[in-house]
Amino acid sequence: MTSDNRTPAHVAIIMDGNGRWAQLRGRPRLFGHHEGAKRVKEIVRACPELGVDYLTVFAFSTENWKRTQTEVAGLMRLFKRYIRKEATNLHEENVRVRFIGDRVRLEPSLVDLMDGLELMTAQNTGTNLTIALNYGGRDEVTRAARRLAHDVKAGNLDPRQINDETFPRYLDTHVLPDPDLVIRTSGEARISNFLLWQSAYSEYEFIDTLWPDFTAKVFAEVLARFGLRERRFGAVKA
Repeated sequence: MTSDNRTPAHVAIIMDGNGRWAQLRGRPRLFGHHEGAKRVKEIVRACPELGVDYLTVFAFSTENWKRTQTEVAGLMRLFKRYIRKEATNLHEENVRVRFIGDRVRLEPSLVDLMDGLELMTAQNTGTNLTIALNYGGRDEVTRAARRLAHDVKAGNLDPRQINDETFPRYLDTHVLPDPDLVIRTSGEARISNFLLWQSAYSEYEFIDTLWPDFTAKVFAEVLARFGLRERRFGAVKA
């Protein structure tokens, strides 16, 4: 299914609430992260029927390193397990997978798995799944500015050519359209350094549902509400 103007072509999700979901059940926080990973699989599979062509999920931020060593290590093991377990399924379901974020701080074994999954799915033409891993909006813009400055210094770019069309070419998301809708689960109403440049004109939906409870049905309900919104991009009706 191809999205229309009432269906967001690109949905970005801040998947929040895994730890609280687990704690409410008397379980360790990592249990919630494992359940949250299962939910990602369900939402990805729902995208074609719902008309969503691009899905970007916020898996681990540059600020998440501040969490306990136990939780961070557990998350890194979960990411590796997810890629190993789901790579073949994602490929067979025609999903194109990309990762955004700074890979320098990640374990080489995890980076190898990320690179391999991107390569495996590079020719797929279905849902475009982007996973933000060790990602921060300010960090992304900083890295983009550094690459741009390098090109200017090397004589490959005239400073007079720098504008809001050339700069995005240096962002991690340079091959993606900007998100039409950004969803944050768990009741928090902040963007937490996610897609700062790209979401300038995105619609936002902050919902109380904790991520492990965010089913395909809830996803469809949020998309239906999006279809009732009027997007003017700074303009007004004549």
